[in-house]
Amino acid sequence: MIQINNALLDEIGLGSLSEEDKKDLLTKLYKTLELNVGKKLASLMSDSQLNEFDQYFQAKDEKGAFIWLESNFPNYKDIVQEQFNLLKDELKNSAAKILESLGQDSVNQSNNQ
Repeated sequence: MIQINNALLDEIGLGSLSEEDKKDLLTKLYKTLELNVGKKLASLMSDSQLNEFDQYFQAKDEKGAFIWLESNFPNYKDIVQEQFNLLKDELKNSAAKILESLGQDSVNQSNNQ
């Protein structure tokens, strides 16, 4: 199960961030994951599927979109997990740079590994 929370930040070495920075980063992570999943799914859809799915999006029908995804892409949860893992790995590899850019001491990041 994917959880975008403080435990994730601890896991990838960013647990020493301030609460404000954590909140901002978690919001960005969620939005980035959503965008990456959307791009991946869109690359797998035919034009007619894109149009069908877009109708749910335009109507802001999240439940309908979810049902449509389940029926047209039964492996979409695998795609979400794959994109989550890629994003998590990217952040883990960049944790020291992120801490440095925010003025955090990278010693805390090293202690979490």
